[in-house]
Amino acid sequence: MGIFDFLSAKKRRLLYVKVTTMDADLEQIEIEPDWTGRQLFDTVCRIIGLREIWYFGLQYTNKKGYSCWLQMDAKICKQDVPKQEDGSLAFLFLVKFYPEIIEEELIQDITKHLFFVQIKQSILSMDLYCSAEASVLLASYAVQAMKGDCDDNEELELDRLLPKSVIEQYDMSFEMWGERIKRWWGNNSGMSREDAEMEYLRVAQDLEMYGIQYYPIHNKKETDLLLGVSAQGIGIYQDTNRINPRPFFSWNEIKNISFKNKVFSMKTQDNSKIDFRAKHMSINMSILDLCIGTHNLYLRRRQQDTLEVQQMKAQAKEARERKAEEQRRLERERERRESAEMERDRYKTEVAHITERLNVLQDAKRRTEENADLIAEKARVSEAEALVLSKRASEAEAEVQRYKVSQIKAEENKMILERKVREAELLSYRLMQDAERRNRETQLYRSQILNGSVYGAPPAPNGYVLSSPNPYRSHHLLFMPSGSSEANLSDGIFGGFDYNATTVDDLAMVGGYPMIQQQRVGSASSASNLLLAPPPPPSAQSPMGGQDPLQNQSSPRRYEGAEFPTLKRELDRARKENAEKTRRFREKMSEFRQEIDQLKKEEKVSEHDRIHANNLHLGFDKYSTLRRSAGDIPTWLSVQKSGAGPAKSRVKVFEGL
Repeated sequence: MGIFDFLSAKKRRLLYVKVTTMDADLEQIEIEPDWTGRQLFDTVCRIIGLREIWYFGLQYTNKKGYSCWLQMDAKICKQDVPKQEDGSLAFLFLVKFYPEIIEEELIQDITKHLFFVQIKQSILSMDLYCSAEASVLLASYAVQAMKGDCDDNEELELDRLLPKSVIEQYDMSFEMWGERIKRWWGNNSGMSREDAEMEYLRVAQDLEMYGIQYYPIHNKKETDLLLGVSAQGIGIYQDTNRINPRPFFSWNEIKNISFKNKVFSMKTQDNSKIDFRAKHMSINMSILDLCIGTHNLYLRRRQQDTLEVQQMKAQAKEARERKAEEQRRLERERERRESAEMERDRYKTEVAHITERLNVLQDAKRRTEENADLIAEKARVSEAEALVLSKRASEAEAEVQRYKVSQIKAEENKMILERKVREAELLSYRLMQDAERRNRETQLYRSQILNGSVYGAPPAPNGYVLSSPNPYRSHHLLFMPSGSSEANLSDGIFGGFDYNATTVDDLAMVGGYPMIQQQRVGSASSASNLLLAPPPPPSAQSPMGGQDPLQNQSSPRRYEGAEFPTLKRELDRARKENAEKTRRFREKMSEFRQEIDQLKKEEKVSEHDRIHANNLHLGFDKYSTLRRSAGDIPTWLSVQKSGAGPAKSRVKVFEGL
């Protein structure tokens, strides 16, 4: 056989592997027939660029239909890996070992993303129990990681956000679920994809079934039980209750786990022993490998980090700092852009307003010009009319002057006539006097003639009254005051009373209370009011011109006693902030739980829902349940350090199940 035939035969003996990650599918990976699981695993990690390889593993479904983990030290062909129809081998790249505290242990972003995608898929497939309120909160972080900041017009796909059991358990429409998810989604504004995925993992790690891998087992009484392997330890669960373990053994209590003759043996620190066997023999090696690997990671966490891990943490810290600086720069750019956009919008609004005002002013100007033309035309007409009117006014004024002159002349004629009338009246009076005198003389003469004595006639008899020949004259003279001349006849009916000669004091005496005295009294009252006015308010400053000393006190002097390390102060502050944040978060979750509990369908409530509700009622969470199962040890940290728990009683509980 030539070398080319040998190479072609070797090429024909290559195997093709299809590896499905939670993010993508790796098609047609060529491997040698004698490759071990470690070689394939390292190849997949190099392809996806993963460095934290100790959390992951390759899973396959064996020929009997059970999920198994690929053994790293054994050859792939020697394991029970079935071939697909096209002759390739199919594997799933999944999280195999879970950290105790995700935030402190996971380093790379790709590692966190793979955890996020797998846990999210486990919740949606209902392999990981999650309550309704926690599902909505996790959905808000998931949609923030996938779509960014909240958009009210965004259509949410509930089957990719909430488990089906939660949707069916409540009498709520898709719109109601979407409204509640968006309500929580709005609180995550400005959060990056990495931060949203980390918040998702922080919430998910507190779920009761998080990080626990269940395997069916039997005890000595052939009771169907579940073996739960987690980062905290090993728990024994009933099939109907995968939340509360009965019992639970932390890793520091476990001394040894061995597998012999199809039976697992677990020894505790007090030399108690538990024997159990897997329900399906084909998964024995997967259980043993999972227990050994989880325990090794448990011990590794309590040792100093390796150089590789230290380097990765340093690089991750630098990357976070660069990302934070970049985030701050982007935040500043966004603020400047928003400010510029606001300024632009303001300018646009002002331009639109000014344009509108300009149009209004132009219309007003056009109307004003038209009115001005009309006014000018009217002015010209009015000017002509004004000239005519002024001419007529001049003529009328001349006519008035003529009338005035005529009136003056008429007054003069009237006065002349009145004087002539008075002269005529005086003349007539004199003539009447003369006539009376003549009549008296005639009568006297006649009487003398009748008596025969013309001369030396006697006086008229008593009671004889001479009648006035002009009685109207005496009546007219009654209206003329004695001593008045003809010039005083025009002074009015009061004759010589001169109003202009009346003094102010005389008017005061005639009219009552003097006006001047009233003004003086008013002035005096004003003066008294000014004297009685309150003094101006005192100044806020001190008499020396400074401020109030009570308002200018300096802040209390900082305590300068024994100084604590900066790191401890930061840790204490962070602890307080986290405690306050946790308290507010729990209050919000409690309010949301009370809100949706009114719409719950009781016939859809599962056994795990009842157990979870009972734990909430008793005040238990995941870690308190583990402590209670471990023998009521005060704190989980004390379990990790001391490890002194009633293991023998728990062994009896396990054997009695």
